[in-house]
Amino acid sequence: MAANALDDDDIITGINVTPLVDITLVLLVILMITASYIASKTIPLELPRSATGETTPTVLAVSIKPTGELYLDAKPIDEPGLRGKIIEARAQNKEPQAIIAADGKTPHARVVHVIDVLRQEQVTKFAINVEPEGERR
Repeated sequence: MAANALDDDDIITGINVTPLVDITLVLLVILMITASYIASKTIPLELPRSATGETTPTVLAVSIKPTGELYLDAKPIDEPGLRGKIIEARAQNKEPQAIIAADGKTPHARVVHVIDVLRQEQVTKFAINVEPEGERR
């Protein structure tokens, strides 16, 4: 009888999933910890003050959906609201910058209109956000 239990020719009828669950839980914990560092934009710090310190340029991230909807820093906004935020940014920094990200299906006229709004509000430094050719999803 004991010889039958040690026979290597028997078919394995059960799979031990405990190691699989252990590895999955460890990967989940690593993912959660890593994601919390990536998702946080800034770490709250109390910075020292300096009389000779320089301000960093304010960057306005303007996104345009194919339907023409505007977003500023990933929050929906209308055109008058965008103008108001630009004025606020100019009050903080004399030369705010903008990055325009428009979907490929967004009408060209809508993108040009947003550029005109930026230029009317004296935002002369702006860039069009594109995806590099080799980095297709």
